[in-house]
Amino acid sequence: MPVSKSELYGWDDDSTYIQNPPFFEGMTEEAPGFGSINGARALCVLADSVTTDHISPAGRIEPETPAGQYLIKAGVAQRDFNSFGSRRGNDRVMTRGTFANVRVRNQLAKGADGSIPEGGWTRDFTKGEGWNAPVSYIYDASVNYKAKGTPLVVLAGKDYGMGSSRDWAAKGTMLLGVRAVIAESYERIHRSNLVFMGVLPFVFQGGQTAQSLGIAGDETFDIKLPEDIEPRQIITIRATRPDGSTFEFKAMLRIDTAVELEYSRNGGILQTVIRKKLNEAKQLA
Repeated sequence: MPVSKSELYGWDDDSTYIQNPPFFEGMTEEAPGFGSINGARALCVLADSVTTDHISPAGRIEPETPAGQYLIKAGVAQRDFNSFGSRRGNDRVMTRGTFANVRVRNQLAKGADGSIPEGGWTRDFTKGEGWNAPVSYIYDASVNYKAKGTPLVVLAGKDYGMGSSRDWAAKGTMLLGVRAVIAESYERIHRSNLVFMGVLPFVFQGGQTAQSLGIAGDETFDIKLPEDIEPRQIITIRATRPDGSTFEFKAMLRIDTAVELEYSRNGGILQTVIRKKLNEAKQLA
């Protein structure tokens, strides 16, 4: 590629290692603030001790997975797949790899015999209701949810995001269309990373869990967020079962500081920085 005198990076659309990430697509000049999340579907229902490597693996890319199929269609031979860790500059690979660790056990993919397959599987409720909905790859289901404008949530147990600090565990979650994670507890850095990417981290209250509340994962979720949110505010979440019956539970929104509130109002730390720079440029003009 010839050397460019431009101060802007010349993105190569054919590169399978570096792509222009869609973090700013649809970004408005004004901060969107806190809007309620209505009719959200569960993308994953996970147990305790889910690590950042479970969420965003760094290892081998399997050819039959969405990430592997993307590379094959791009003309990459399987021997040249390399790893997720080496392709972290390409959001197309990394988003397809989110929750795709071969050891992930998503309870939404449970079979009729009660067994839970390992790997990046979920139940796609855009293709059917309740447990009659088919099981598909998590990435493929997320594409279908996005096409219908359906927001997503992740339900988890204790110590969600434990292990090494891995920014793609939060980036990939956001790019899949996940608006909120509801867990029993978080690893400290991953909670912060979720906030930085505009994903809202909630914590079950009063010792409740997804299991104790009887959450199966086939419900829809409504999370009403007031515009004047305060740090660590208790929020009511309503779940609606396929039969139309509803139940409510409380969760703490783990936005812990005024600075984190500002990030979340802007949709994440990246959008906050961009809007700040735009405002500074306006003042100098």
